[in-house]
Amino acid sequence: MHHIFNRLVVLIRSHIDQVSWQAVVFTTLLHMLLIWWLLMLAGEQALTPLSTYFYYYVVTTSTVGYGDFSASTELGRWIVALLQIPFGLALFGVLLGKTGQTVTYLIRRAMTGDKSFAHINNHIIIFGWHDTRTKKMVDYILADHKRLDRRILLAVTEQMEHPFLANPMVDFARLSSFTDLDELKRIAIDRADKIIIDGQDDDQTFTTALRISKLVNKQCHISAHFTDETKIEMLHEHCHNVECSSAKSAEILVRSMQDPGSSRVQEELLSTLHGDTQFSLPIPKGVQAMEFGKLFHHFKYSHDAILLGVAHNLSAKNMDLNPPLDYVVSEGDILHYIAAERVLSDEVDWSALV
Repeated sequence: MHHIFNRLVVLIRSHIDQVSWQAVVFTTLLHMLLIWWLLMLAGEQALTPLSTYFYYYVVTTSTVGYGDFSASTELGRWIVALLQIPFGLALFGVLLGKTGQTVTYLIRRAMTGDKSFAHINNHIIIFGWHDTRTKKMVDYILADHKRLDRRILLAVTEQMEHPFLANPMVDFARLSSFTDLDELKRIAIDRADKIIIDGQDDDQTFTTALRISKLVNKQCHISAHFTDETKIEMLHEHCHNVECSSAKSAEILVRSMQDPGSSRVQEELLSTLHGDTQFSLPIPKGVQAMEFGKLFHHFKYSHDAILLGVAHNLSAKNMDLNPPLDYVVSEGDILHYIAAERVLSDEVDWSALV
């Protein structure tokens, strides 16, 4: 008996899998209209007003049966007993099974990274997965409470499930390759706002940066991390919109030896989780040129922030650190500063600085 029941369940599930949502919805609506029409013919006037009928149909068909509405004529009871409840209950079961199947499918796709994100924009993409480092990246990004509200999309090539499933701000995509054009379209590479490349090794990081540098929009900023600094030189020969970083362990060790506490200063400047942090702010279009000294004093007195220097592009090449007070700053320049929290452009009184 138990074996027969299991085979019946498998048979029902296979039929549910084959039925489309369109067919389920159409059949359900057709059954609702048919029962409504038959009850009208049976003279069930109390049940046929649309608002009442919908409530009555759901309660009766699902066998909840509150009893506040029911057929009162003999013909109406036969219609309910022979047509509404048996067929409606079967449709209700199919509807619940299809709903559960769809929810399971969507959750599974989110967990395995097979979902398409081709429709999103203005997002942050992190290429690569490292057990400790990637989690810290996400924590640092989300700790900046004044950042623009954009989603984080983690893209990996490893066989793994969504490591941030409980975090609604982080999406997950598992790609067959970081250089495949169709896979890159699936994560909307052309509409991303920020990109971090932290591959399994320098070769993967290099090829990924080389591939996507021509696919992103002009406003997108790409950051790539390397262990071998020669890869950085090679990449800069071909890609001018990628900012590269490398492990500066030797420099940090020497600086800590010569100037004790230097490593702690760098840790504070890089982390958004505690203490003052280094941020950047582009000067908006339409702002008139001004002296660095005015900006320096305004940021300190109005925002308790210290200006470090001025860059002229996103990659910060030829940055002017600690420029003289009469240094001229113009629209489009990027200010780098230290503050307890990010200073937004609309929080600065630019007109008062001219």
